[in-house]
Amino acid sequence: MSGPVMIGHLLLERLARREQIRVPEADLIMQQQDQIAAFAASGRDQGILAYIYLFHAVMALPVIRPGDTVLDLACGPANQLAQMAQLNPDTHFIGVDASPNMLELARGTSANAGLSNVTLQPGDITRLAGFADASVDCAICTMSLHHLPDTAALAATLREIGRVLKPDGGIYLADFGRLRRTATQRFFAYDRQELQSPQFTEDFLNSMRAAFSPAEFRTALAASGRQIDYYATALAPFMMIGRSPARRTLDDSLTQQVQRAYAGLTAGQRRDFNNFTRWFKAGGLELPSPVR
Repeated sequence: MSGPVMIGHLLLERLARREQIRVPEADLIMQQQDQIAAFAASGRDQGILAYIYLFHAVMALPVIRPGDTVLDLACGPANQLAQMAQLNPDTHFIGVDASPNMLELARGTSANAGLSNVTLQPGDITRLAGFADASVDCAICTMSLHHLPDTAALAATLREIGRVLKPDGGIYLADFGRLRRTATQRFFAYDRQELQSPQFTEDFLNSMRAAFSPAEFRTALAASGRQIDYYATALAPFMMIGRSPARRTLDDSLTQQVQRAYAGLTAGQRRDFNNFTRWFKAGGLELPSPVR
C-alpha cells in the first residue's frame, strides 16, 4: 500500500493530463461463481481487503447513530456490512443487492458472524422500490458504485439516496477513483498478486478501469441534494469518499471496540491500514477514532 514504486506512480499521475476513457464492467451484476467466490474471499478475516473494510467501517461511524435504520447499497457478500453491524450493534442494517448469488453469500456471512441486526433483500440501487421517501436514517455504499453502467445511473443512485433519507440522514460512499495512467491502474491491480487469486487480480483491474473520475463522482454527490463532503487519497484519487457531516461523536466504548477490531488484524493488515489512513489524512480526512 505504500513504498517508493507506489509514490512514483502517483507522482506521475499528478503530471498526467489526459484522462483514461472509462471502461464499464462487462457484467453489471456479478453472477459468475468464480468471480463471486474470489471477491468474497478477499474480504474475509485473512483476505486482502479486510483492512479496507475495517477502515471504511471506522470512517462511517460518525454518520451512524444507535437506533438508526441503515441501507447498505450493493452489499455484495456482506463482508463490509458485517464489519459495520458489529461496530454498531444497536443499529438495524438492510443490505440490498441485485445479485441473488451475492445475497446467498451475504446470508452466510451474517449467520456466521451471529448478527441479529441485519436483514437482506434484492434490489436495484438506482430505483429503491419499496423504500418510501424519508424512511431511512443513513445510506452507505463501499467499492460498488463503479459497477453502475454510466454517470446517469450514478446520478440516479444519488437521487434515490437523497429521496429515501430522512432530513437529518447520514451518507457514507466510497469507491475507486479513475486514474489517468494505465500503468498506475495495473500497479494497484497486480501489486499484491501473490496474495490474491488470478480471478481477483483480473477483476481488480477491471474495477480500476470502470471507476468514475473525481469530477463525475462529485457531480453525482450534488445530485443527492444533500451536503456530502468529498475526500480523496493524496497525490492521486485511487480511493474517493463522500461523507455527510457527523451526526454523533464516538464515546469511549465505541473507541475501545475499534481498538479491538484493529488488534484483530494481522501485522501486515495493520501496516496496510495505517498506510491507507496516512494517504487519506494527507488528503484531508482523519480517522474519527485513533488506533494503535
